[in-house]
Amino acid sequence: MNETTSQPSGAVSKETAVKNRYAAAARAPEAELCCPVRYDPRYLQIIPEEVLEKDYGCGDPSRHLRPGETVLDLGSGAGKICFIAAQVVGPEGRVIGVDMTDEMLEVARRNAPLVAERLGYANVEFRKGRIQDLALDLEALDAELRRHPITDANSFLRAQELAAELRVTKPLIADDSIDVVVSNCVLNLVDPADKPRLFAEIFRVLRKGGRAVISDIVSDEPVPESLQQDPELWSGCLSGALTEEGFLRAFEEAGFYGIEILERAGAPWRTVQGIEFRSVTVQAFKGKQGPCLDRNQAVIYLGPFKEVADDDGHRFERGRRYAVCDKTFQLYSKPPYQGHFALIEPRTPVPPGEAKPFPCGPARLRHPRETKGQDYDATTEASRCCDGGGSDGGGCC
Repeated sequence: MNETTSQPSGAVSKETAVKNRYAAAARAPEAELCCPVRYDPRYLQIIPEEVLEKDYGCGDPSRHLRPGETVLDLGSGAGKICFIAAQVVGPEGRVIGVDMTDEMLEVARRNAPLVAERLGYANVEFRKGRIQDLALDLEALDAELRRHPITDANSFLRAQELAAELRVTKPLIADDSIDVVVSNCVLNLVDPADKPRLFAEIFRVLRKGGRAVISDIVSDEPVPESLQQDPELWSGCLSGALTEEGFLRAFEEAGFYGIEILERAGAPWRTVQGIEFRSVTVQAFKGKQGPCLDRNQAVIYLGPFKEVADDDGHRFERGRRYAVCDKTFQLYSKPPYQGHFALIEPRTPVPPGEAKPFPCGPARLRHPRETKGQDYDATTEASRCCDGGGSDGGGCC
């Protein structure tokens, strides 16, 4: 892992500190490794006690999963979130855990058959990898290096080439293959230099329309360099924390939209040198990429705020009718925007193949005649239902 500063001779790297501490925590529980979390007791009954006592997290992203989804858990450890997720997504779903610590993987893999037997189906697997490099299968690389060990500079360079080849030909996690990426108090263990790559990897593996649900520790102000260089604080989920603002911005810079804080601890978990560290759970969506086409659609922001701005910089005043491209229109019809906008389709639909490019700059108003048609001059009798519903229970005046 790249380091932002040079290390003194004999110093332990951040990644090594993390691996050593979590390897020890796989052998014996460490109560202070992260903050306690309350999980739904229904999902804990079939999970072996060994897994439960070696769980280290700060939130429960599994609360936000749905049946049938393919879930990737980053830094899966002993497997607790994976085994909970297995029950939530059901037999039609799938759960993949990724961890770099052999000792944690051994605990998770040893207990997986027992959980599957109790559950009645097997939908969980564990893979060895680094969460900031989800394309590289470390066990596949290990196997190749056993056949072709590193003995000199040339074999070292060849190993790097081999790793690059494995990322393409046998990726640990393929592009666009995951519905939901979850993580529980792990992202802040990654070196700052690798964090942009980490968020880019989360984005890469998600399908269009997929989402990340990440629980982690954030700080209320930047962590000074002196604390960042403390291996104990780093492996303890503290000194690698992003600020709350920086955590959200990292999702935005990776290309996510609809970013929201689902849960935020009111009280800090720990305070160090006046800096508060607390747990948050953030949800962010993938899917705003693609061409902007004009199909004469419009939206009206319903409130309660006087004005809002989306992740593309479109600003909407409450109650006004704005022109949007078809992509934005479709996004606003789904979570997390669903219900905040009135969606207005044109009276005469514009087929996608006939739509013209939409100038996605600052939001502009759309005159009702653009959606009704310039020649629209209908006169109708009063509707029996003020809310637009019918006699089938939609509600009438």
